[in-house]
Amino acid sequence: MSADASPLQPLPEAFATALREMGLVGPEPLFGVPLTGGVSSDIWRVDTADGTLCAKRALGKLRVVADWHAPIERNLYEARWMRVADAAQPGCAPRVLGQHPGLGVLAMAYLPRHAVWKQQLRDGQAERSTGTAVGRVLARIHAYSAARPALAADFATQDIFFDIRLEPYLLATAAKHPDLAQRLRELVACTQTQGLALVHGDVSPKNILVDGHTPVFIDAECAVWGDPAFDLAFCLNHLLLKCLWNPPAATRFLSCFDALAAAYLAGVDWEPVEALQGRAAQLLPGLLLARVDGKSPVEYVDQDAQREAVRRVARPLLLQPVAQLQDVAQAWRKEINA
Repeated sequence: MSADASPLQPLPEAFATALREMGLVGPEPLFGVPLTGGVSSDIWRVDTADGTLCAKRALGKLRVVADWHAPIERNLYEARWMRVADAAQPGCAPRVLGQHPGLGVLAMAYLPRHAVWKQQLRDGQAERSTGTAVGRVLARIHAYSAARPALAADFATQDIFFDIRLEPYLLATAAKHPDLAQRLRELVACTQTQGLALVHGDVSPKNILVDGHTPVFIDAECAVWGDPAFDLAFCLNHLLLKCLWNPPAATRFLSCFDALAAAYLAGVDWEPVEALQGRAAQLLPGLLLARVDGKSPVEYVDQDAQREAVRRVARPLLLQPVAQLQDVAQAWRKEINA
């Protein structure tokens, strides 16, 4: 997310009321700057007498072309995810300042000095060390939560996860590929039955802030007690797609893919690593195809030739599933180097 170039603006009333009722500000008029970069929430940088904070409010209708709705209470679970993640790995999520259930406003620390990983990747800056750090911290969050199954009661959000992730990604894609529909529905069913750990649900480079130390994960609106393989596959998918955005950096993106996957798999201690890797390897081509044929296509894959390249890789891997992430990466390497 980035600040809009416009000057300070009066804060929308729902935000102002929520911040006052949470005791974070006084009665003074409030001003801020809307932040850009998301499709699911209104997000503001707010300047207060005590400093700057970030406030967000979930949208019922997401900002995409497709008709895509989601429950607005989801940032309650985002706040809970952030607290659990910070307990698992201190500093890996913004500090929660408050959450107003009635108005759906979440307030958190503002982190101006962190870079957005997506912006670095856009510029071809794909450090293996960053991939390693992301994989390691993500595995720690999953392992921490998996060891505390009582947390599941706080994240009974399977309906929200279906509305925001499984339906618009996998099932919407199935509607455009009838011959793959059964396989994509099987992936949905498998994902729904794996209640193993606390899942972020949107581990994308746009939601990862980096400063050379611990990566910071934001925008956990899809948080659910579910299948940790989804988070791994979701993030790795973006590293594959970035090869189409910045082709000269493709080798670095794929090296980062390898580093992230290796670091994550080394931290899996809640189930056999082969089982988790197998689910991630089977989800990955489904998510790959979803980013050109689902309800949320990536904005930078905007040419027919690029979309066809994705389909040429994803479709055979869905029809003949593989068991290892490297099998997916190898098929992708072959395609982009052809």
